[in-house]
Amino acid sequence: MSEPVALIVDTPIDRAWLEAQVRTDADGAVVIFEGVIRDHDHGAGVSSLDYQAHPDAERFLADVCAEVASAAGLRVAAAHRVGHLEIGDVALIAVVAAPHRAEAFAACARLVDEIKQRVPIWKRQNLADGPSEWVGL
Repeated sequence: MSEPVALIVDTPIDRAWLEAQVRTDADGAVVIFEGVIRDHDHGAGVSSLDYQAHPDAERFLADVCAEVASAAGLRVAAAHRVGHLEIGDVALIAVVAAPHRAEAFAACARLVDEIKQRVPIWKRQNLADGPSEWVGL
């Protein structure tokens, strides 16, 4: 099994490249999660987001990917974007390849949940009515 791919990037994430890092001819399932910037949060309109990452965020992301890959016995990849993102931009892509769909879905869900909980990335939500607020601190 190959080493998991874990990246923090400040440019659009290359979904096809990430998939190519984990998919093999033995896989019957590839689950790809895309976290997309939406126009609202908790009833407030959102106009854009600004993501910032701790200097060691990529190491944390690599640790999470390695743990999920090891526990599931599957190949995984994840990339999180930082910087200014507009509505509709992709902030996170997580990819899991597996022989069967159930294990791929389960591992991808765990991967995304662990990334959200453990990787030190914060976002400033720029609200539609003018102010901004930090989330995830």
